[in-house]
Amino acid sequence: MHLQNALRKPLLAMALAGLVATTAVSAGDARPSEAADTRTQITTLLTNFLTPAVNNSPAGHDRFWADDLVYTSSKGEVMRKPDIMKSFADAPKPAPGAKPQPEPTYTAEDILVRPYGDAAALTFRLVVHEAKGKVSYYRNSGMFVKRAGKWQAVTWQATKVAETGARK
Repeated sequence: MHLQNALRKPLLAMALAGLVATTAVSAGDARPSEAADTRTQITTLLTNFLTPAVNNSPAGHDRFWADDLVYTSSKGEVMRKPDIMKSFADAPKPAPGAKPQPEPTYTAEDILVRPYGDAAALTFRLVVHEAKGKVSYYRNSGMFVKRAGKWQAVTWQATKVAETGARK
């Protein structure tokens, strides 16, 4: 009996050590760090995309949207990536010598990124700054998937905020 008790203590200690080691690995800093990295990457991708140099270019849209994108506009129109890319080719070209019309600029507020491994949900308030000073707001949400090391939006939903509720 004395031998059994003597063996139990080391076995119990080894079992507890194994449990502690397993818990430390599964609850380690890797997941919070990965989540923070995902939040930073998606937020940076969004803010870069909203700059005129990127947002006004086909290359910027090609990088941001996944090939299997489903985009629902604030008017309820459903588009896919080829529709968005075609809009650049179909855009009217300014007449030679014509003064270019100022384009609106975009910023994002209330950005929230919720990581789920190789997917992340994004919600934010889009602020549209018109050239004449008018400001409009939209609530946007998108789902991003990381493929081949890069994040791209696979779904997008835009909803115009009513003028009376613009700051909500």
